[in-house]
Amino acid sequence: MNPPGPKIEILRGDLTKIPADAVVNAANSWLLGGGGVDGAIHRAGGSEILEECRKIVARQGGCKTGEAVITTAGKLPAKYVIHTVGPVWNGGTQGEAQKLAQCYTRSLELAAEHGCRSVAFPAISTGVYGFPKDKAAAIAVATTARFLEGQTVIEHVMLVSFDEENYQLLNHELNALQR
Repeated sequence: MNPPGPKIEILRGDLTKIPADAVVNAANSWLLGGGGVDGAIHRAGGSEILEECRKIVARQGGCKTGEAVITTAGKLPAKYVIHTVGPVWNGGTQGEAQKLAQCYTRSLELAAEHGCRSVAFPAISTGVYGFPKDKAAAIAVATTARFLEGQTVIEHVMLVSFDEENYQLLNHELNALQR
């Protein structure tokens, strides 16, 4: 039986099909779509997401690494998309771990500010940005668990993996945390 309080769940599947109040996008700094998760979210969510991203870029010039912005979710089964820009891996000496943790924290802060009770995350920075999957999984689980301890809005966080390797690594980290 799960203890009361916020729950972290590891899922394997397509992030664009996960029903949640907010879905997190592993975006690039110019917020206009791209490859991987970013492209999939823009394709599945439709033009409304892109239009709001363009307005954000016009207003503030994009989104910096470790920061997050929020838009509508368009046609996705969510209310919002939270776009966060993960760090590119440069050997771990450029503050990459702190920036990745900040992506999770800022995304969760935005979700809570908008009254979201459920949030679904991809594995941020583990694709073309090259962040080692094991390190990224440890940061994702630990940062999310730490954030959930001190708040009362978010009830359910889903860490969604498209591939088996990330799925296993996330499960390993969550199991280790729960011991």
